[in-house]
Amino acid sequence: MTSEHQEPEQPERPDRERRRDVRTGRDAAAERIRNQARYVDLKIQQAMARGDFDNLPGAGKPIRGLGAQHDPDWWVRQLVEREKITGVLPPALQLRKDDAELGARLDELPTEAQVREELEDFNARVIKARYTPVDGPPLITQPRDIDAEVAAWRERRAAQRARPATRPPAEKPRRRGWFRR
Repeated sequence: MTSEHQEPEQPERPDRERRRDVRTGRDAAAERIRNQARYVDLKIQQAMARGDFDNLPGAGKPIRGLGAQHDPDWWVRQLVEREKITGVLPPALQLRKDDAELGARLDELPTEAQVREELEDFNARVIKARYTPVDGPPLITQPRDIDAEVAAWRERRAAQRARPATRPPAEKPRRRGWFRR
């Protein structure tokens, strides 16, 4: 039975014959793999001749951490160091850290309103952490008494104003060069 819509049959060629290089008669994929090492070496030599590998960071220095124990999280540690990432502590530890630094932060604020706002924000974070399920260490940070902290801020500020300001020594006038007399 022949059908009018049948395509004419083409002579079947083996798979290998289709992939052969016309010029050499060799298998093209096998030839590429065989020459891959030579190609990579050639590209590296060309890059060295152009100077692409000159003045790379760490040139001539030993590799950091070579021979140390294997740390599976080495890349995370390097990312944190390189990008100076902070604030990735569990909430309880972050609040402890903020509690320890709160006095210094308050001393930098110029007005009482800003001090109160900072204390209210801190207290709100402590209360929110108390009602949140605990992830990590337990929360031991207590909210601060706003009025007592503001009074302490005023005292520190008054003591700071009472101290004589230490000025850096004045610069000596620059002498003219010998050629400008």
